Amino acid sequence: MQFNFAAASLKVEAGSLVVAASEGTVLLPAAAKADKASKGAVGRALAASRFTGKAGQLVEILAPAGLSVNRLIVLGLGKAEEFDASAAQSAAAAVLGRLKGSNETAVTFDLEGLKGAKVAGADLAANLVFGAKLKSYAFDHYRTKDLDERLSKLTKVTVLTTDVAAAKKAWAPLDAVAEGTYLARDLVNEPPNVLYPAEFARRAKALVKLGVKVTVLGETQMKRLGMGALLGVGQGSERESQLVVLEWKGSRKKTAAPIAFVGKGVCFDSGGLSLKPGAGMMGMKGDMGGAAAVIGTMRALALRKAKVNAVAVLALVENMPDGKAQRPDDVVTSLSGQTIEVLNTDAEGRLVLADALWYAQDKFAPKFVIDLATLTGAILIALGGEHAGLFSNDDTLSGQLAEAGKAAGEPVWRLPLGKGYDKLIRSKIADMKNIGGQHAGSITAAQFLQRFVKDKTPWVHLDIAGVAWQDGEQKPLIPSWGTGWGVRLLDRLVADNYED
Repeated sequence: MQFNFAAASLKVEAGSLVVAASEGTVLLPAAAKADKASKGAVGRALAASRFTGKAGQLVEILAPAGLSVNRLIVLGLGKAEEFDASAAQSAAAAVLGRLKGSNETAVTFDLEGLKGAKVAGADLAANLVFGAKLKSYAFDHYRTKDLDERLSKLTKVTVLTTDVAAAKKAWAPLDAVAEGTYLARDLVNEPPNVLYPAEFARRAKALVKLGVKVTVLGETQMKRLGMGALLGVGQGSERESQLVVLEWKGSRKKTAAPIAFVGKGVCFDSGGLSLKPGAGMMGMKGDMGGAAAVIGTMRALALRKAKVNAVAVLALVENMPDGKAQRPDDVVTSLSGQTIEVLNTDAEGRLVLADALWYAQDKFAPKFVIDLATLTGAILIALGGEHAGLFSNDDTLSGQLAEAGKAAGEPVWRLPLGKGYDKLIRSKIADMKNIGGQHAGSITAAQFLQRFVKDKTPWVHLDIAGVAWQDGEQKPLIPSWGTGWGVRLLDRLVADNYED
């Protein structure tokens, strides 16, 4: 799909034209102009539709009198003081959603003139295109039938603005984030017979073209290092486990300590010998959503040439039942030297993260480390599909992530850690066990991970099991099962706090 900016003076004579009104049906200039051209027909249509301009309202007028466009769409923007970048993105997404089933091939937005809004001018134009691009994503690689019915015919989105050059400049970093989000969504949506650890690693190597250094460690190398926790999870699979390390050096200070991201990449999770029931196994191709978000973030940072040093570690495995598979009651030795009693092989994500977290800190001595993982079903009970769970040993980093989440539309909610929860993961024969019992499942998982964080390293664990995928299209900017959650959040964190 083409995304363009054009001068506000452009006369729109084809396709769909999108105009707007604020709450109270206060028509913005383009909407007022359309009403005048139609001799009041637009105003009558809005009145007949009980349109009041509230955010999310939309009225579509086909073949509007006095205008040469195929359709006129009037958007409700709500109260001006509440109209921000996120609202602009959602507004554009709503329009693309409405047009998906039509024969329309081109749409033009003319939303200038909302006085008192939090976003306007070039930033408004850029965020409209950002919302449109996020909404236009489709994953139809494996469909061979009914494509005409499923795919949108829309091929061109244009936003009118008073400063085209400034809009293009504002759009460039957002386009990078959209591309990173697309990559994350693609990876989560891929079937597990296509995307296994080695294939994931192969796709990661494509980032070399963007200036990212990519290193892949196989099982022999990991065994030599002592990654017994990660390797134990993958030993029942015919697919070899991989550890992928991505390095982006964009800071003006090339020797500055990097920031670090770690992603859980269980490309398929059967539960291992603690086998999941059939219904619980469906969708477990997405158990690498954390790794997908991390690689998507690195793509975004590289595309926009972010002025930061960043590293990412992707722990890629399959958790499968086999005669060689890890057993309940096994004890493994992690890279840190700590021993773990494995009582449930379906609590595998924390095992792969344990070694990946330690490796990231030991090799790179980062300013901080953030891990992302579709880790526990318990987080859905606590937060549903709206927030990711945040656990941390650092108030400053937690606050920065909370602010970035609000701004990016990917909110987080901090949950507690404490020594009392450590009692729940005590083992009778090893340093710890990998499950904590019936209660506080998300907290005990985070408490487990904290044992693999060095004392002075700021750390955040994001449990994204409730937000990495969705059934249907509940969220306005996300038209697929895989959400790509985390790319916008992490990029915003970096842009607001860590570039020089």
